[in-house]
Amino acid sequence: MASPNSSNTLSSTFYLTGIPGYEEFHHWISIPFCLLYLVGITGNCTILHIIRTDSRLHEPMYYFLAMLSLTDMGMSLPTMVSLFRVLWSISREIQFSACVFQMFLIHTFSFTESSVLLAMALDRYVAICHPLRYATILTPKLIMKIGIAALLRSAIPIIPLLARLAFFPFCRSHVLSHSYCLHQDIIHLACADIKFNVIYGMVVITMLWGLDSLGIFVSYVFILHSVLRIASREGRLKALNTCASHISAVLILYVPMIGLSLVHRFAKHSSPLIHIFMAHIYLLIPPVLNPIIYSVKTKQIRQGVLHLLLSSKITSAVRQKC
Repeated sequence: MASPNSSNTLSSTFYLTGIPGYEEFHHWISIPFCLLYLVGITGNCTILHIIRTDSRLHEPMYYFLAMLSLTDMGMSLPTMVSLFRVLWSISREIQFSACVFQMFLIHTFSFTESSVLLAMALDRYVAICHPLRYATILTPKLIMKIGIAALLRSAIPIIPLLARLAFFPFCRSHVLSHSYCLHQDIIHLACADIKFNVIYGMVVITMLWGLDSLGIFVSYVFILHSVLRIASREGRLKALNTCASHISAVLILYVPMIGLSLVHRFAKHSSPLIHIFMAHIYLLIPPVLNPIIYSVKTKQIRQGVLHLLLSSKITSAVRQKC
């Protein structure tokens, strides 16, 4: 076994993989990926623009929605450059430092998204269970603190995990199984004892995603208990309808995430296409679907989107006349 050499590791080059067996179709495969990225970026930027420009949306629920849009883009954008470099046959190479930075962004924003969804669940709990105290509890100052805490809580635990990679020798293959870097992918290429990374990684996942999902579940137990005490059927449906978008966002994040984790741990010998497909669903589907769901299910956001579309049409019509 080669001895660890941090200088060699830091200067190592890894090779990304596109869609194995379909290399001749990479240019065509890049088209749907390009459309998904465009939809995701456009949708999230639209949500952010509407919330920023409409003073009526300067409320806790929409501040958390803005955080969700930012984390959605943070999850998908770090993979975009490396993916299209591979699919467009520009280069498959990625330096170790760039790989680690990409992993840091992907995993940090994945955990941050989970934390934001927990914050949104607490927002719904306060709105439904304590409506009269909603504005006094969720003040802008508290929301800012929650956002900063969510980011730090997600970023700091990742640092020891990735810093340890600098001391691993990679004396076997340098070919990664995805078109971007994931921690669970790169550690299997190391010629070293990876037990710490595996155990520590599981602890981080359990402490972050596990506690977040438990917090979301408990919040909805209290929400359902409060909703069932509402006398009218209309009132119950109206209260539950305010949670529909958030529940959809939770499922969109957690279902692919659980699927990807299960594939990595229990289907290691399955087709590489399954691993690649699940990894792309995990990173691309939330940024694409969340803005659509919130635009459809949230009246204020839907009105903002329609206003934006109509004002742009009017502006273009005026310019044509001039």
